Amino acid sequence: QVQLVESGGGLVQAGGSLRLSCAAAGRTFGSYAMAWFRQAPGKEREFVGAVSRSGLSTQYEDSVKARFTISRDNAKNTVYLQMNSLKSEDTAVYYCAANQRSFLSPSRFDYDYWGQGTQVTVSS
Repeated sequence: QVQLVESGGGLVQAGGSLRLSCAAAGRTFGSYAMAWFRQAPGKEREFVGAVSRSGLSTQYEDSVKARFTISRDNAKNTVYLQMNSLKSEDTAVYYCAANQRSFLSPSRFDYDYWGQGTQVTVSS
């Protein structure tokens, strides 16, 4: 089992940058594929990006592919989401998630553990 805590959200102007962090408690962090999802008011939770256990493979949702970068530091039990060129449509609560089955997936149903979320608001 792993507990996840996100941080780094906030208010930023359009075109700006933020880096989200997700700290994991547990000694098996390196055995999980990790992902970021987001949920805007009135919308379903959607996939943003995922990173493999080693950090060598990544997957992104098309609208963020050129702007966001997901990475991880297994020594620090932390996964990151660097967000650049932010747009108002990126406004959402951002969640990190862990996949116990250790494969990348854009489906929220494939993730077993979730953080509580961190709010990102982009003003235009």
